[in-house]
Amino acid sequence: MASSHTLRKLQVVSPVPADIDIANSVEPFHIAEIAKELNLTPNQYDLYGKYKAKVLLSLVDELQDSGDGYYVVVGGITPTPLGEGKSTTTVGLCQALGAFLDKKVMTCLRQPSQGPTFGIKGGAAGGGYSQVIPMDEFNLHLTGDIHAITAANNLLAAAIDTRIFHEASQSDKALMNRLCPPNKEKKRVFADVMIKRLDKLGISKRNPDDLTPEEVRRFARLDIDPDSITWRRVMDVNDRFLRKITVGQGPEEKGMVRETGFDISVASEIMAVLALTTSLSDMRERLGKMVIGNSRAGDTITADDLGIGGALTVLMKDAINPTLMQTLEGTPVLVHAGPFANIAHGNSSIVADKIALKLVGQGGFVVTEAGFGADIGTEKFMNIKCRYSGLKPQCAVIVATIRALKMHGGGPEVVAGKPLDRAYLSENVGLVENGCVNLARHISNTKAYGVNVVVAINMFASDTDSELNAMKSAAMEAGAFDAVVCTHHAHGGKGAVDLGIAVQRASENQKQSLQFLYPLDISIKEKIEAIARSYGAASVEYSEQAEKQIEIYTKQGFSGLPICMAKTQYSFSHNASLKGAPNGFMLPIRDVRASIGAGFIYPLVGTMSTMPGLPTRPCFFDIDIDTSTGKVRGLS
Repeated sequence: MASSHTLRKLQVVSPVPADIDIANSVEPFHIAEIAKELNLTPNQYDLYGKYKAKVLLSLVDELQDSGDGYYVVVGGITPTPLGEGKSTTTVGLCQALGAFLDKKVMTCLRQPSQGPTFGIKGGAAGGGYSQVIPMDEFNLHLTGDIHAITAANNLLAAAIDTRIFHEASQSDKALMNRLCPPNKEKKRVFADVMIKRLDKLGISKRNPDDLTPEEVRRFARLDIDPDSITWRRVMDVNDRFLRKITVGQGPEEKGMVRETGFDISVASEIMAVLALTTSLSDMRERLGKMVIGNSRAGDTITADDLGIGGALTVLMKDAINPTLMQTLEGTPVLVHAGPFANIAHGNSSIVADKIALKLVGQGGFVVTEAGFGADIGTEKFMNIKCRYSGLKPQCAVIVATIRALKMHGGGPEVVAGKPLDRAYLSENVGLVENGCVNLARHISNTKAYGVNVVVAINMFASDTDSELNAMKSAAMEAGAFDAVVCTHHAHGGKGAVDLGIAVQRASENQKQSLQFLYPLDISIKEKIEAIARSYGAASVEYSEQAEKQIEIYTKQGFSGLPICMAKTQYSFSHNASLKGAPNGFMLPIRDVRASIGAGFIYPLVGTMSTMPGLPTRPCFFDIDIDTSTGKVRGLS
C-alpha cells in the first residue's frame, strides 16, 4: 500500500475541466518518492528528469523469489469511433485500489504514439480525474523508446538497400574481402554475428580463408529478392504521403530504384518484439530472427543474415526498461511498449507486467490494458502475450458504455468530430437491450479463457437508471461475475471503488486455470478458423495470395506460431458496419504475413492502414505552450 504522503486527495470540479487543465492543476510527486513506496533502491532505477524513471530489468531476477500479485486485464466491448474509455477505466480502477481500498497496485499501459496525439484521437493518458501525469510527457517523447525503435528500424532498412547495392557491383571474392577484412595482426576473422549465418548455412569452418568458392558465395551473397522485401521505414507521425515512396533515385544509386513506403513507428516489428520479449538475451535473439524478405532462391533473410542483430539490440538496450510514472492520485504506473493493435498484438510489455507483479507482491494488483475491443486485444493478450510470458490472469474487465450499446442495438452512426445523434443523449432502453448482444458475446468469449469477467459500465451524464439497470442485468445473464457502474472520469478513484471491490472479489475467487483458444501444434488455417469462430464466422475464405503465404510459412517451419488477426476494431466481423453480434458470415483473409522475431503470423482481414493520415483539422491546432510558465496547453 502506498503511504499517505504519496497519495493525493483530488479536488474534483463539475463540470469536468479539459484533461490537460486537470493534469496541469496537480504538481506530481518526485518520481523518487513513488519508487521509494515500491521499496525500490536508487540503483534499481534511472531518473529521467523529476517525474519519470526507468525501472531496470535486473529487478526481475532480484525479485524472483517474491510472490506475484493478482493479474487483471482490461478490455472493452466493440467500440464506437469515440472510444469507450478503456485507459481511463484502467487508471480509475488503479486509483480506487491504491488510494481508497488500501491495496498495493500498479497500472501497466502502452506508450502512446505521437501520430494520434497530433492527429485525430488525442493522447492516451486516460481522461478527466483518472489520468497518468505529467500528461504532456506521457504523450510526447517520454523516455525516447519510440525514437529508439524508429532509429533501429531505419538502420535495418538502410542495411537492406545498401547490401543489395554492394552485391550488385562486386564479385563473390571482393564481397568476402570486404566483409572479413584483415585485422591489425593481418588475420581475417568472422564477426560474432557472422557465426550465426555460417551455422544457418551448415558451414562449421571458422577461418574465412578456409571457405571454398561455393561456401564464399553462399556466405557473402544474400541475393535478396527486392520484390520480397517486407521491411519498410518508419516515423512516429501521421504522414499519408509516405505510404508509398520510391527509393534509389539519386545518381550514385546507379538506377537501383524500388517502391517501398513508411509505416508509423508503433507498427514496426521492433515494437512488437519489445512488447513480447522476456529478457535482454531473448530480445537479442528475436531482433536477429526478424525476417525482412527472401533470397531469390526462396530462403528467408533475417536481420542477423545482414549482420545487424547486435547493433539493433544496442540501440534498444535502454528501451527494454519500463518507465515509472504516476496517476493523478499518486499510485504507480509502468509505461512500456506500444504495439499497433491491428497488425501486432496491441498490449503493453511482458517485462513491465512481470516487474509490476513482483513489486506489488501477493495480495497486490497489476492492471494492464489490452488494445481495442476484447475480440482483438483480450484475445491476443491471452493467446499471444500470456503464452510467451507464462503469466495467468485472474480477472478480465470489459469496459462498456450505454452509447456503444445503443449503436450496436441499431442506433444511428457515430462519427468522430460530429455531434452525437439525439438517440444517444435521451433514454432508449430498447436500443440498449438490443445492443447487449455485443456485450454478451464478449463476456462468453472472455470467460472461455478461464477468468472471471467484471463489466465496468463507464457512465456518462446522459445515461439513465433504467438504461444502466438493463445493461447490468444483461451482463449478469451473460455470465459476468459482476457488473458495476463507474464515475471515475468525473470523480477519480472514488468513482471506481465499487469496481475495485468487484475486481478484488473476482480475482480472489478465480478457480480455473488459463485456457487458450487453440493449441500451437495445429495448422495455420485451423488456428485462423478457431479465432474466426469466436467472432461468429461460419467460414473463412483465403485469397490466392493468402494460400501462397500459408504454404510458404508452413514450409519455412513457422506454422507453430500463434496467430495475430489484423481486422477492424469496429465489428466482430471484417465489415465495420456490421454491429451487434453478427453470425454466420464468411471471413475473408486477404493476405498472411509474419513477424518472426516478435513471434506471430498475422492474417490480414480486409485492408489495414499502417500509416494513418492527418484529418483536415488535426489536434495540433489546439496544442501550444504557455511561454511564461512553460506549461503545455491543449493536449487532449
